[in-house]
Order: sequence, then structure tokens, then C-alpha cells
Amino acid sequence: MTVPAFNSVAWFEFGTDQPEKVQEFYGELFDWNYVLNTNTPGVTYHSVMPPGAQQPAGGVWESEGRFPNYAIFYVLVQDVAATVERAGELGAEVLMEPVSDSAGFGFARLRDTTGNHFGVFSAPAP
Repeated sequence: MTVPAFNSVAWFEFGTDQPEKVQEFYGELFDWNYVLNTNTPGVTYHSVMPPGAQQPAGGVWESEGRFPNYAIFYVLVQDVAATVERAGELGAEVLMEPVSDSAGFGFARLRDTTGNHFGVFSAPAP
């Protein structure tokens, strides 16, 4: 298994009020499978499993009408809070403050200085 380098795009996510349609479309297009991820209580999230992959590459977050549909990328960082702080110093807007799930992944969402929505995350220590 190849571990992504820090500061590289290492995850993607769809937020949608139509998760079945998203899963069907991308499943048919790229032969993706989906696995329910229960690491974040109160959130319906399915991890994306590309063909032959041993680890998920992205996810589908069911919005249930709480937020607009989106597709974003996440960058793997060593420290989510420090990255969010630095992004703010550079003019980014914090859309979702840093949080951690029960598996130890930390993540946050930002909007860059031109309006693009993206995320950062950190993985638990092995």
C-alpha cells in the first residue's frame, strides 16, 4: 500500500441530498463500490472503494438537505488545526472547524481566497 505524501491531494468527497444517484452514477462510470462508514455519529457517510483498492479513496456524505451539493478534494496534512490557522492568516474562510472522528481522523473544510471549497485532513498515527 502506498501512503500519500503530506500536502498532497489524498481524498475526495461528495456532499449530496441524492446519495443513491451519486453512488449509481460514479459506480457505473468508474466501477466504484461503497461501504458504510460509521466513524462520525449522526452522519450518513459511505466510503468509496475503487476497483482493486484495499483502502477507500473518498466518500459520499448524505446532506439530508442541510447543505448544498458539492464535490471537493482533501489534502493530507500533519496538523489540521495548524493548517487551518495558517490558511486563515492567508485569507481563507473556515467553513467547518477542525473535528475528529472515532477512528482518529481529523478534518476541516475551508474556502480559499478565490471562493473554492476544499478540505484538509490528518490520519491517526499507525
